[in-house]
Amino acid sequence: MFKKDPLQIITFQSYGTNTHFYMRGRALEDETINLEQKGLFGLLLNSWRRFETDEIKHTELKITLPNGTILNTSTDDHGYFKIDERLDDLGALVNDEGWLNFEMAYNDVNIKRSIQNSNRFPGELLIPSERAQFGVISDIDDTILHTGVVSTLKWKVLINSLFKSAASRIPLEGAAEFYNMLHRGVTGNHANPIFYVSHSPWNLYRYLEFFLKQHAFPKGPILLRSFKDIFKKKTGDRPQKHKEIVNILKTYPQLQFILIGDSGEHDADIYIDVAHEFPEQIAAIYLRSVTHKKKMERVKALFEDYNQIPVLLVDSSVQAIEHAKQNGFIK
Repeated sequence: MFKKDPLQIITFQSYGTNTHFYMRGRALEDETINLEQKGLFGLLLNSWRRFETDEIKHTELKITLPNGTILNTSTDDHGYFKIDERLDDLGALVNDEGWLNFEMAYNDVNIKRSIQNSNRFPGELLIPSERAQFGVISDIDDTILHTGVVSTLKWKVLINSLFKSAASRIPLEGAAEFYNMLHRGVTGNHANPIFYVSHSPWNLYRYLEFFLKQHAFPKGPILLRSFKDIFKKKTGDRPQKHKEIVNILKTYPQLQFILIGDSGEHDADIYIDVAHEFPEQIAAIYLRSVTHKKKMERVKALFEDYNQIPVLLVDSSVQAIEHAKQNGFIK
């Protein structure tokens, strides 16, 4: 009889306010995925493990905050959980960069399965610093990480996702430098929040988290979507990325945001819709150019008569950095 894998709780870095604690995560068996894996068989095995998950369904969990406050939640049919609570003075619990550290655990101490780390799993929630000058909402695919979304039948996406480890993936040139400059802001001490939003499924959360850390991108919430929702298309329904961006803007109405994406898929359409809906909150839009003539022509036409806020199609991070300096976003 095969020995069952130990249990784990993956907390997705999320965001909140001084009075709003909101975070998501998933309870799973620990498949022991090596994010630095090399070799074709090992990479394929890792990819299989990411999507063939053994979730822990309908299980009670608890969250312990640094001040001793305990919150409770439970997992759904796919092992996901969410905590959405109104609390007081959460800002008093954060560090200098605005991160609130907490712990999660399985509520049943007699659960009949081995649990890693003595049933203590760390989590982090971002409450943007009062020093923040603005926020940044960025796409991931082909904006900071080359995936090949404009390739024929998206074959490059498949190859990059299945046959390359997170450690071996290379960020687009200058992206990490640009994002760190935006995070520091014009004074170098603003701690501007960075939000990473992608159409990728939550199964790739740790893969993307490792990639961002490996290449020294500023730490920020990574907002993905459920794998089961990828194949669901509702007529007239907004993309999940659009909904996430709107939720961020509504959470921080006092902050303006810079939107960063690429010209390959639907970022341009989502961003211009968001700018029309929240004209006072969008400071600028940066779209990285892609090597696809028809897609570039479509995006240029989309913004041809739009002049409410700065929109820049860039071929390199150098262009974006220069524009950001001219507009007083960075020094």
